[in-house]
Amino acid sequence: MTIKRKKHPAPRCRVCRALLPQTPLLHYENMPVAAQNFPTPAEINSDHGADLRLHACTYCGLVQIPGTPVPYYREVIRAAAYSPEMEAFRREQFADWIKQHHLRGKRLLEIGCGRGEYLHLLQAAGVETHGIEYSPLSVAACRQAGLSVSRAYLGKSSQRLRQARFDAFASFNFIEHWPDPVASLRGIRNNLEDHAIGLIEAPNFDMILRQGLYSEFISDHLAYFTADTLRYTLQTAGFEILDCRSIWHDYILSATVRKRPAVDLSLIHTRHEQIECALNAFLDRFPPQSVAVWGAGHQALAVIALAGIARRLRYVVDSAAFKQGKCTPATHLPIVPPSTLKSDPVQAVIVMAAGYSDEVVRIILDQYKHLALQVAVLRDNKLEIR
Repeated sequence: MTIKRKKHPAPRCRVCRALLPQTPLLHYENMPVAAQNFPTPAEINSDHGADLRLHACTYCGLVQIPGTPVPYYREVIRAAAYSPEMEAFRREQFADWIKQHHLRGKRLLEIGCGRGEYLHLLQAAGVETHGIEYSPLSVAACRQAGLSVSRAYLGKSSQRLRQARFDAFASFNFIEHWPDPVASLRGIRNNLEDHAIGLIEAPNFDMILRQGLYSEFISDHLAYFTADTLRYTLQTAGFEILDCRSIWHDYILSATVRKRPAVDLSLIHTRHEQIECALNAFLDRFPPQSVAVWGAGHQALAVIALAGIARRLRYVVDSAAFKQGKCTPATHLPIVPPSTLKSDPVQAVIVMAAGYSDEVVRIILDQYKHLALQVAVLRDNKLEIR
């Protein structure tokens, strides 16, 4: 009897979703299963090491550990925050960052706030602080200390927090624990005001590579960010990178970002309305179908269609022989050679020839001046009457 082995899908990159190479970049055996939850002497017989495999995405370059995260990946455990040197560094860093980005008095959310170590410092620097943390014990400790903290983990892009929207956010050495960093970052983004500022940090893999720190790999850290891959991840999630630098003895990558705003098309709509109004006002001065357009380029074709003026025009002139004898797409006006202005005269010509418009006007005034044509030029979103 043949036993069919269950096929497991090939792992995909946590950021760009490309298939990861089957061959690992690095393979360690008998590694600690996690950096926390230390076994007691009575538990060591049941504690076993595990393989650790590191893969590099050939598409976006992110170095990562595929597979299931440690059970407590949603929680922040921040032992180093109690260092006096780190506290002094953070006080100065937060004060400078808040001043530089005019955040004093604004609402800031810390993603993964632990027991509120940094919330206290951020609050002292002048922002209104809120935090989310998944550990119930840490949330309770924060609330007991008078901090505004909710139990939550943003693992999906669609999640909304009750206190949203925030003017700023911060996350310190937490992104490397997230199974889906892009989804989590998009979840953060959806809880921010437009143009909100963020401060997000991760261990500096560039430094790990330079120093050959072979012992830095642990199953808790699912992603190992260089400056390039951190920028790529943040941009993929909808943020603009304002600054990305190494700090704290080169060990931390610190990126300041801004929520990328939606594309503003208001000027596009305004210009469309203005040109349509100007064209129709010009055409109102002449009998129906006594005006021609000179130019069958893509811009002229779009203007004729979007302004809805095809029925008011006689034809479209173009000097390109391969266009002549054909019709404009969608609006079906005949495309004719310049000589048609003599054989089938009109009263006015609207020049829509982009960079060739001035040349076309000179041709009309030189070769067809006896026709006494009224000439208008569509240029820079304005209709110029010559």
